[in-house]
Amino acid sequence: MLSAPLAEILRPETLSDYAGQQHLTGEGAVLQKAIATGTIPSMIFWGPPGVGKTTLAHIVARSLDMHFFTLSAISSGVKEVRSVIDQAVPMQGRAILFIDEIHRFSKSQQDSLLGAVERGIVTLIGATTENPSFEVIPPLLSRCQVYVLKPLEVSDLKTLLEKAIEWYRQQGVVIVVEEEEALYRFSGGDARKLYNALQLVVTAGGSGGEVKITNAMVLSLVQENLAMYDKQGELHYDVISAFIKSVRGSDPDGAVYWLARMVEGGEDPKFIARRLIILAAEDIGLANPNALLLANACFDTVHKIGWPECRIVLSETTLYLATSPKSNSAYMAIGKAQDMVQQTGDLPVPLHLRNAPTGMMKRMDYGLGYKYAHDYPGNFVRQEYLPDKVKGKKLYHPGQNPSEIKIAERMKGWWEVRK
Repeated sequence: MLSAPLAEILRPETLSDYAGQQHLTGEGAVLQKAIATGTIPSMIFWGPPGVGKTTLAHIVARSLDMHFFTLSAISSGVKEVRSVIDQAVPMQGRAILFIDEIHRFSKSQQDSLLGAVERGIVTLIGATTENPSFEVIPPLLSRCQVYVLKPLEVSDLKTLLEKAIEWYRQQGVVIVVEEEEALYRFSGGDARKLYNALQLVVTAGGSGGEVKITNAMVLSLVQENLAMYDKQGELHYDVISAFIKSVRGSDPDGAVYWLARMVEGGEDPKFIARRLIILAAEDIGLANPNALLLANACFDTVHKIGWPECRIVLSETTLYLATSPKSNSAYMAIGKAQDMVQQTGDLPVPLHLRNAPTGMMKRMDYGLGYKYAHDYPGNFVRQEYLPDKVKGKKLYHPGQNPSEIKIAERMKGWWEVRK
């Protein structure tokens, strides 16, 4: 039995050993350049669990030979922050303060950091799974670079698995991977989940010196030992996933059950409320536009009253969204539009749609031929609003629900020529 989690034992110490996040750590990327030049800004790593936020902070500090202080936003307060700052003063700017789950810091706790960050007493590195623009105060956020970390790709997970297998071999344990899909699937792009699952499988394999890994074995062991597997808190993300999928699947009973699990588990109510806003836009959308209004009102109310009363507001909104008609047409439309932009680049704006505030622009035919919709019957007139290269393309497809069926009929009358 290992004396420490496998993820901790195999935590990389240099960028060359680090897997994933090539947009930040690869050759010529921002963090690689910062370490090479020896100048790093205060920064916030934003991404899901198990993708290397804490590891990157350690690597930055070690690579630049800087003093490293760490605080958890869950257990630390203003007193602890000030204590670290006092210790860092004589280090003359050679100190990094790493704050895990910085989104849980209160405004007063974040305010206590500002002066030290502004004067360069400490370089702040924060880690968060939440959008920092919601939870980090603007003065502090404006002094930090925000770097987004992504779930690990299968190729990254494969690299990590091979590293772990080699480590076990050095300990006298031979791992034969007959099937690896379940390990990757269960990890969900999370390195810690991958290592926890592997450690569990190897431990269950006994002391015979050889462990064969199959998909069935992984699924059976991980499901039977969920509590052990979840000791680092991964269940939090599994429960919110079940909650979202229950609402999307129009099951109010399942949705309110998973909501209750989060309530009883002490989940941050604003975290739940934000997910409800996303659900309202992504999964209900134009089938019931009032859903977004209610979800937004829910977030405001939760912010005002907090636990325990806000559980009622969360329940009301959850049940409303779960029982509402569903449509992901808005989500699909913006996805298609973004794909088109990425494929076609910055296409020129058609002349008739351009603004013409100067005489020169008018002489260049800016705005020429534009038809003002309100000058026509029904406040509509056909004209092309897309760039010439993609004109006539259809990106929005109304869903099959009463609200969007009406939209489809109206759009057909207007745009029967657009296929």
